[in-house]
Amino acid sequence: MVVYAPVDVPAMHLVMNGGDSAYVALLPSGFAVMPDAGGEGKVGGSLLTVAFQILVNSLPTAKLTVESVETVNNLISCTVQKIKAALQCES
Repeated sequence: MVVYAPVDVPAMHLVMNGGDSAYVALLPSGFAVMPDAGGEGKVGGSLLTVAFQILVNSLPTAKLTVESVETVNNLISCTVQKIKAALQCES
């Protein structure tokens, strides 16, 4: 299991220079790779669970845009591909 929180670089510079850390959004993301025992006579594999917590807009009444959805879809797809490559998965 890997859990992380991407942080905005300018916000971190602000905190490192004595600024208020209350304004830095810590939104946890991560993934877990769990073994799949498979069924009777089947070869086991792995189950990948990916979770993101993303602040798309700070306004509570804001609606999702097509661009926001595409960005999140691309982020998930890219992350899964990188995990598969790191684990040397065939499919």
